[in-house]
Amino acid sequence: MRVKGVTPFLVDLGGGKNLLFVKVETEGGPHGWGECYTQADRDASIVAHVEALARYLVGREAAHITHFVHMAYHDFAAKRGAMDFWSAVSGLEQALWDIAGKRHGVPVHELLGGACRERIRVYANGWYGHGTPAEYAAQARDTVGRGFTALKFDPFPGPWRTHISLEAEEQAVATVAAVREAVGPRIDLLIEVHRRLAPMHAVRIARATNLEALAECRGQINIPIVTGEELYTRAEFRRAFELRAADIVNPDVCNCGGIMELRAIAQMAEPSLVTVSPHNYNSTTVGLAATLQVSAAIPNFLITEYFVNFEARGREIARPAFEVRNGYIAVPERPGLGLELDEDALRRFPARQFPPRGLSTPATEGP
Repeated sequence: MRVKGVTPFLVDLGGGKNLLFVKVETEGGPHGWGECYTQADRDASIVAHVEALARYLVGREAAHITHFVHMAYHDFAAKRGAMDFWSAVSGLEQALWDIAGKRHGVPVHELLGGACRERIRVYANGWYGHGTPAEYAAQARDTVGRGFTALKFDPFPGPWRTHISLEAEEQAVATVAAVREAVGPRIDLLIEVHRRLAPMHAVRIARATNLEALAECRGQINIPIVTGEELYTRAEFRRAFELRAADIVNPDVCNCGGIMELRAIAQMAEPSLVTVSPHNYNSTTVGLAATLQVSAAIPNFLITEYFVNFEARGREIARPAFEVRNGYIAVPERPGLGLELDEDALRRFPARQFPPRGLSTPATEGP
């Protein structure tokens, strides 16, 4: 069953970035959907990578997933991977797995060894807008009221910098305290730091930066450390495990290399007694579907990400929509990834050209 065509769809999310889906069609067989990780201002370069890689995918056997990824990295990219490249590879790889599942009439997790659980725990992200501690607290209460039992949020004001002011530290601490008081002791809080703090700040607040510094922080604090959303492939995660830099890793199936690579990273993590909490700053459709399939098949899964503010557009473009019930999503049992995208709906929401963001200038740098 050979690949006959690849079509990218860059879609307006209605928020701070566009979404990128890829459809892979085969000769006389099923089609498959994948999703590529995107960032504002960089989505066009990821589309370009998809289109360039498509020239080397068309005509190949759709079942040769492992060799396609191997070829893409070693031959196409000449071992020079980066976010744009791995995001494109990840979306195409997911689509090939969707085809494989449909071809055999089973969900992808059955091709990965079968399910280890019947439901997938999720945490809510995207529920807040940066503001006062009281505003965070009110939004947290509302989100917990929707049935979520874990919340992730970034309490730090200002741009992402390694050194911040004492006032910024104090505001972050106050925000976390306000959210904890608002939701009570039984809701799990995941504090987002986005790789920005030097250890002198991270140890005082609640920590994380590069791998060596992350390992230094982990030795001085008593809360679980997470890393991995900006690491691609098992080769980059290897150093994190060697340093014992984290208790939890959060690779993203839409940029780490795809479904098989996320599973391989989880397998590397398991003997190091590290759990896996997949990052999912993607849609609540294809990217989430791929995450759910792998999460079902790995024994050391912990929890995964669900962006509540992406939910509305997801319901407009995909069938069926995944339902969050009491903080969990049922493992999909339909063939392939478990859902289909509506191409007419995708075309109704063409990608937006965002105005330039308010990035920093020398006048705005601090502290």
